[in-house]
Amino acid sequence: MAAPEASTAAVPTLYTNNTLRNAFGGVLSFFILLLIGVLAFSIRLFSVIKYESVIHEFDPYFNYRVTQFLTKKGIYEFWNWFDDRTWYPLGRVIGGTVYPGLTLTAGTIWWLLNSLNIPLSVETVCVFTAPIFSAFASWATYLLTKEVKGAGAGLTSAVLLAMVPSYISRSVAGSYDNEAVAIFALIFTFYLYLKTLNTGSLFYATLNSLAYFYMVCSWGGYTFIINLIPMHVLLCIVTGRYSSRLYIAYAPLVVLGTLLAALVPVVGFNAVMTSEHFASFLVFIIIHVVAFVYYIKGILSPKMFKVAVTLVVTVGLAVCCAVIAVLIALVASSPTKGWSGRSLSLLDPTYASKYIPIIASVSEHQPPTWPSYFMDINVLAFLVPAGIIACFLPLSDASSFVVLYIATSVYFSGVMVRLMLVLAPAACITSGIALSEAFDVLTGSIKFQLPGVTSNAEVDAGETSSDTSEAQTDEVKAEKPDDTSKNRPLKKSKKKERELAENPPAKATAKAKAKAEKKRLLALPLEASVISLLLLVVLGAFYVVHSVWAAAEAYSAPSIVLTTRSRDGLHVFDDFREAYAWLSHNTDVNDKVASWWDYGYQTTAMANRTVIVDNNTWNNTHIATVGTAMSSPERAAWEIFHSLDVKYVLVVFGGLIGYPSDDINKFLWMVRIGGGVFPHIKEPDYLRDGQYRIDSQATPTVLNCLMYKLSYYRFVETDGKAYDRVRRTEIGKKYFKLTHFEEVFTTHHWMVRIYKLKPLKNRIRGKAKKSKLKTSSTSSSKRSGTKKKNPWQ
Repeated sequence: MAAPEASTAAVPTLYTNNTLRNAFGGVLSFFILLLIGVLAFSIRLFSVIKYESVIHEFDPYFNYRVTQFLTKKGIYEFWNWFDDRTWYPLGRVIGGTVYPGLTLTAGTIWWLLNSLNIPLSVETVCVFTAPIFSAFASWATYLLTKEVKGAGAGLTSAVLLAMVPSYISRSVAGSYDNEAVAIFALIFTFYLYLKTLNTGSLFYATLNSLAYFYMVCSWGGYTFIINLIPMHVLLCIVTGRYSSRLYIAYAPLVVLGTLLAALVPVVGFNAVMTSEHFASFLVFIIIHVVAFVYYIKGILSPKMFKVAVTLVVTVGLAVCCAVIAVLIALVASSPTKGWSGRSLSLLDPTYASKYIPIIASVSEHQPPTWPSYFMDINVLAFLVPAGIIACFLPLSDASSFVVLYIATSVYFSGVMVRLMLVLAPAACITSGIALSEAFDVLTGSIKFQLPGVTSNAEVDAGETSSDTSEAQTDEVKAEKPDDTSKNRPLKKSKKKERELAENPPAKATAKAKAKAEKKRLLALPLEASVISLLLLVVLGAFYVVHSVWAAAEAYSAPSIVLTTRSRDGLHVFDDFREAYAWLSHNTDVNDKVASWWDYGYQTTAMANRTVIVDNNTWNNTHIATVGTAMSSPERAAWEIFHSLDVKYVLVVFGGLIGYPSDDINKFLWMVRIGGGVFPHIKEPDYLRDGQYRIDSQATPTVLNCLMYKLSYYRFVETDGKAYDRVRRTEIGKKYFKLTHFEEVFTTHHWMVRIYKLKPLKNRIRGKAKKSKLKTSSTSSSKRSGTKKKNPWQ
């Protein structure tokens, strides 16, 4: 009786050990996630520590200005705000043309903190919004990956996302852009979709629609979600993996998500009228046809089922064809067939360069280079293929979604460097799965072969106990009666437990032995396992070092304040804020400032002056007008700016200090955009043998255009040679004077130059001279006795 007693005591001990192990694992996972959140937040603070708490880049200044307005005026004034300081004389309706998610989020955080008597400024909240949501994104990545491959893979993916350089570049402290909250919304929406897919819960389906609504409010990239999920649903249907859980995960998202998306003013009826959303509606019809087929299969005989399927498929195809015909009729009148310019640029990478130069001119819309992948995702690029393979072992609905996610994001990131941001979560998820699986295999092999750690007898006993418990669970489920009584099943299950504990089934014992033998065969050699484990640790250490360097050096410097190191030490170039401060203090509040569209948001937010164009780029003709003025001779440019009531012109020049992102390097885009609307501007006129030059070989059109003159005016006085450190050459035309513009301010390092339009003095003087000539001629004619008639009267 000793053996049965020992086996009887082993079952409760096993359950107790499993319970303790699960509880300890849950607590440990919680603290690890807490540390991952702290890591994600703190690694993005280098910009504040090294520089100062300041808004970065260009677009964040507009978002900051809108948030200030929201906190001062309230939500109703925000929705109805007409901004007359942008796009003069057209203006802009802010509430109907902006994605409000970021602004409302930061405004809510500011309101909550002030309600708790924590008096933080709006700027401080805006600066730290992105680091806070990067921690949320890491936790959402854990939840998503856990649905695919378990908690171990989830923790690994979360720590990888917390440090991935591609995401850091858009979420450092001060990067107050839409992506700061949109990446969290993207990952969380995908998590809720997989959660609904795994559980079939309508509660999670509703939460998924709400998360999608928040994503629509936050970023135009929501179209990626509403196309990727239908692609996955269609993949599941085609591969025979349809289930009621799939229907619950998808149908409420399309109906409720589309209705909520239409409530966002900037989206409105585009949620049902543009081609980006049509795929979701088509799959919505297909899944209903499939669901109906599965339903009638359960209630009809096989013969009747064949007839019904034929009827249903015929009607379904007719409905699909009718819907497709309606959609074609809706988009046929559009020259882009209902697609936006950016969407067409993703589907056809050459589209923007051919037809929409304003999109192609943006640096973040260019295709990435191979080194940029290593810079932005580093060693993850080598782990992604292993993660894809791991997703197929075994393939589930959730893992197939991850494979589809990484495949589509790799393509889109190859078209547009900005979408490396969408690739980053997918790369972290697949790499986390690969690392987790590799660690499981290697540590299992080491544990299996180390003497004194786990003997073969203990392994066999453990396997036997495990399989015994599994068999016990299966037997209990099989013995569960159909009646609603509670006492009888409980007594039977307890009786069965005692029987199984006293006499473990031979089938379970044989299964345990087979599993142990399989582990022996699959175990790697001890030396290879240890070396491989050390290599993975070194690879992770290299990733950590690279990520910290990228956060501290590559992505922490704000574009508004530039720094460089030389033998003399650190040099700081604060010319942008110097120029905007001069405009704010030395010009009238109603003066209009013309510049290239890159600097519109900053001019409005920091100088509080009216601009002609800004970074919203919604009116191509208006931008082309500014580009034409910059590309024209001084007199023609003066007339264009004067017709727009412009008083000051701002240009950015980097030739003195070597700043490459200046207006001279952007000049050809001004020519192309201007020439797209005004045919007299021709790009070949600005090229010498197909090359853009500013030296002695430059064309007369370049040397006489306004951009050249405003950039290089008095430049020869700096070194006597007029040597451009960006183009690395001496300029072609060194000595010239301005007749219609006058220089009013140049920053300390010549990075920003401001000119004022001269008044109509020359025309007035000309009229005065003509009047004098007229009076003298009439007096002389009177003296001569002959009257001469003016031919222009």
